[in-house]
Parts: sequence; structure tokens; C-alpha cells
Amino acid sequence: MNSNRVLTGIAVMAATIMQVLDTTIINVALPNMIGQLDATPDNISWVLTSYLIASAIIMPLTGFITDRIGQKRFLLISIAGFVVSSALCGMATSLAQMVLFRFLQGVFGASLVPLSQSIMLQIFPGEQRGKAMAIWSMGVMVAPIMGPTLGGWLTEQISWRWTFYINLPVGILSFILAMRHVHDTPTRERRMDWLGFASLGLGIGALQLILDRGNQDDWFSSQTLVFAALLSVAAFIFFIVYTLTGKHHPLFDLRIFRDRNYLVASLIMTTIGIGFFGGMLLQSLFLQNFLGYPTFEAGLYMAPRGLASFLVMIFVGKFVNRIQPRNFIFVGICASILGNYMMTRFTGDITANDLIVPMMLQGMGMGLIFVPISTLAFTTLPKETAAEAAGIYSLIRAVGSSFGIAILATYFSRSTQQSWSLLRGDITPYSEALRNYLAPLHLGAQDPQGVAMAARAVLHQAQNIGYIDSFWFATLNFVMMLPLLLLVRTPKKGAAASAPAVSAE
Repeated sequence: MNSNRVLTGIAVMAATIMQVLDTTIINVALPNMIGQLDATPDNISWVLTSYLIASAIIMPLTGFITDRIGQKRFLLISIAGFVVSSALCGMATSLAQMVLFRFLQGVFGASLVPLSQSIMLQIFPGEQRGKAMAIWSMGVMVAPIMGPTLGGWLTEQISWRWTFYINLPVGILSFILAMRHVHDTPTRERRMDWLGFASLGLGIGALQLILDRGNQDDWFSSQTLVFAALLSVAAFIFFIVYTLTGKHHPLFDLRIFRDRNYLVASLIMTTIGIGFFGGMLLQSLFLQNFLGYPTFEAGLYMAPRGLASFLVMIFVGKFVNRIQPRNFIFVGICASILGNYMMTRFTGDITANDLIVPMMLQGMGMGLIFVPISTLAFTTLPKETAAEAAGIYSLIRAVGSSFGIAILATYFSRSTQQSWSLLRGDITPYSEALRNYLAPLHLGAQDPQGVAMAARAVLHQAQNIGYIDSFWFATLNFVMMLPLLLLVRTPKKGAAASAPAVSAE
């Protein structure tokens, strides 16, 4: 491996890790922002929502902008914009400023991941693209896992503002190396489909708003979310009809979904959102809210998953050209099923050590799934559709993760509420179970202190049932992926080596 390839790889991977890390690193800092930004627990979530909406809208434009100005210029603009907006976020003094600067972060950061993968695939020869995918995947998958740990440490030891300032040295290093070592691509004239972009952006933005705030605002009990849902459906229908029937140069060609492997890979990536991204959120809540671990300590106990993913991706990158990708994916799904199933046995009596094996199994599963499925998605696509396919695939992964988090969070809330409603029926002055529970504490069934203690115990048990039900839901989510593998078309030998250099984030 020559020195230029190494320095190019460092440049683009630093940008990737910086952007992906920012999607999760500030989550643990939100409570600390409330007071200093004069916000409330309800509206502070816009700090996350604005970033996700901006990123989802701009992501599909990666191919178009790359064609217009070249990948090197686009990469440098994205890195510089992300670094500047990160600094502005760190200096924000009000919620309005923070939301605006986070929106800018999303705009500039949206294309960093797809650009980085495209460049990684370009600098590696065809027979080493599995290795390139593995290196890229390490940053994409490990960074969000480590984000809460790093964010918790920075917030506790220094300030929440350093969850943004940490991007500055990384971004500056990435910019300098990219300016010197990243090769440019030829530009070509393309007309902007403004009507198509406006309808797609409106649909994605409204959908992202629903997914991000649905559980908090009780979904369609909110008139705002009902309006957003109608707007999203109408915008998507218009975009699809307009793109397929309009006599114009579309934003991208939707006919790429005729490719079976690309379609199946897209479906699997969407489904993974529930089992992986939703499950990761739930496990963090389980450690912090249910078992009572501090934020930083909870992040450390989740680290085995990231370590397992990291090591498995190295293995997959070495052998992905020798073993059929479908076999890797099958083993990865099975490992994920076993890891999630083990978590359905968890109670409040477990220790942190009991988490290590299921966490590692889930990390192994993602390492075995992510690299092959992203490679497989593009092996049978014609080269001329590379840019459009990359933008759509990036969007699918982003929206899939939002779907997963929203669905599993809602399922947990509803399961907990239902369990609480059933269990609290036993808290009556005439309940023998309640009297037996309070007797060792020398409290009576009509004693207010005793009733309060019993209510807390019932709530704790209801939450435990909610977590168990949700882990079962995640387990079944992975089981549902198995039939999709039967639809995968096995690429001819050497197909992966000749696949176009595209982004598959």
C-alpha cells in the first residue's frame, strides 16, 4: 500500500468518523444544554431533528453535486462547512442559534460519508475492494457506538460544548490531507431538477419530523404530525409519478430498483434499522434508566459491541472476495438473532458482565452483515447508475435508522404502559400480594409510604416487561430478514472486482 493511498484513506476516514460520530455524541449532552440555551426538555430535541432533516434532504444530491463540481472540491467544501458549523454550534447561546447551526452541520455533513466510501473504493484496486469496504465500515459502524461514551466523558469532564469543538482538529487534519492527496473527478454538465428536488425534500423532511417526534408527541394525536404525514405522502407520490413520467432529466433514475440485489440490499438495510439502531438505543436506556449506570460507564459496557464489529470487519474484508457475501450475511443474521434473544432473558438482577456476550454477538452480526450487503448492492448495477444509486442507498440507510429508532421506542413505551395498567390492579388495600410485600418493611397496605413503594416496584417490573417485549421484537426483526436472502442473485466470479466505485452508506 503506497503512502498516498494511506494519507488519502486517513483524510476521508477522518471526515467519515467526524460526521457519523456527531449523530450520536451529543445525545447524552442534551440535558446539560437545556439550562444554558434557555430550552425545555420538549423543544431541545430540535437540536437532533434539525440535523437529521437537513442531512436526509441533501444526501440524495451527492451524485449530482459531484458531477457538477468534482469530488475533491465537493469534499473540501463539505469538510470546511462542517468544521465551521461545528464551531458555531459550540459557541451557540440560544436554542434558535443551535438549531440553525445544527441544520448547517447536516447540510455540509450529509455527503461526507458517501463521498468517503466512493474515494476509498477508487484508491483500492478491484481485488481489494472488500478491504476498502471493511475499513470504511469500521468508521461508519463503530463511531455511532462509541459516540455516547465519548460524549458522556466530554460532558462530565469538560463541557457539552466540546462535543462540537472536538470536530475542529479532526476536520482541519482531514481538510489538509484531502487538499493534498485526494484526486479529483471529471465534471459534466447536469441540469437541476428543482421541482423533483423540492418534492423529494418536502417528503423526506416531513417524514423525518414524524419519525423523530412521533413517540414524544404521541404520533397522530398531534395535528402537526397528521399534517406532516399527509404532506409527506403527497410529496412522495408526486415525486415518483413526476420522475417516472416527466419529460425531463430526473434527479435520479428510480429504475435502478429493477436490479434485484440492489432492491434486496435496500430492504435489508431498512429492516436492520429496527434490530440494530433501535436496539442500540434501547440497550443504552436499559443500562442507564433501568440498571442505573452513569452515562460514561454505560457507554463502556456497550463497547464490546463496537470492538466485535471492528474485529469481524477486518476478517470480512480479507475474505469477502473468497466467500459468497450471502453466506456472511446469513451467519451475521443468525448471530444477531442469538444476541437479541439472550437479551430477552434480562431482568433487573443481571450484572454488567451478563451483557458482554450478547453485545459481542450483536457486534459480530453487524460486522458480518454490513460489509457484504453494501458490496452486494452494487455488484450487478451498471456503472452509469453509480452516483444515483449511491445517493438513494445513503438515504435508505438514514431513514431506515430513524424508522428503527422510532418504531422500537414506541413499542417499548406502549408495552410498558400496557404492563403497568395490568399490574397496578394488584395495588389495593385488599391485595394479599401487596400485604406480603410490605410486611417485612413493617408497612401496611393503606400506608401512603407503602403504596408509593409498591407503585415504584410495579413500574420497575412494567419497564422490565417492556424491555423484554422490545428485545423480542428486535429478534423477530432479524428473523424476518432470512427469507430476503433467497432473493439475492449470486454475482459472477469477479463481479465485485469490477463493480463501480460508488458510495453505499
